Amino acid sequence: MSGDRVPGIGSRANRGSETAAVLRGQLNRKSGIEGPGRSRGSGNGSRATLRIPGSLLVVLIAAFAAGCGYSLVGTSSTLPPSIKAVQFQTLLNQTSRVGVEQRLSREIARELASRGRFSVQSAAAGADASLTGAVIGFDLYPIAFDEQGRAKEYQVRITARVSLKSTADEKVIWENPSYSFQENYTFSASAASYVDRENEAIERVAERFAESLVANLLEGF
Repeated sequence: MSGDRVPGIGSRANRGSETAAVLRGQLNRKSGIEGPGRSRGSGNGSRATLRIPGSLLVVLIAAFAAGCGYSLVGTSSTLPPSIKAVQFQTLLNQTSRVGVEQRLSREIARELASRGRFSVQSAAAGADASLTGAVIGFDLYPIAFDEQGRAKEYQVRITARVSLKSTADEKVIWENPSYSFQENYTFSASAASYVDRENEAIERVAERFAESLVANLLEGF
């Protein structure tokens, strides 16, 4: 699975908790803490516990994250702070797959709005920037087969051309002429035809495609 980066994609909450756990472990090691109730240098067998107040731990984690290049997903943005409203309309469809742009566009609009960074609207009036684009590629490949030679696992790949421009001067703020996203999935036995498989593939990857695209746009991954 890839999309300029390869979105591994676990949930946002999982990524955040994993990062916090890593940082907590780094802080503990820097503070000489081996684990709960143990400290280095206690040769007499006594146990000592270093307790860090929750508020201080948050500050330390944030500082450590900044120094190590970590970024908390959904909080950072490379966009100018003057952008408060973004116009977004349905992507164009330049593939042979009917309707793929509708599903992807709905998820992109939802993901943009969920960030709370700005409002999302379809009208140009009052918008500070305009996000436009087109779905230029949709491919579905069988990659694993059962004992009867029937495809049981597929790889779906979606490619889009996307551009964000300032409405005041048409200046390009961010663009990617060939944003590619791919993911493997196991074929459902209920999908009786190739069209059914395509529909199922779109449903499965649309949300993660939108998450990956918006993360690239806002956070520069």
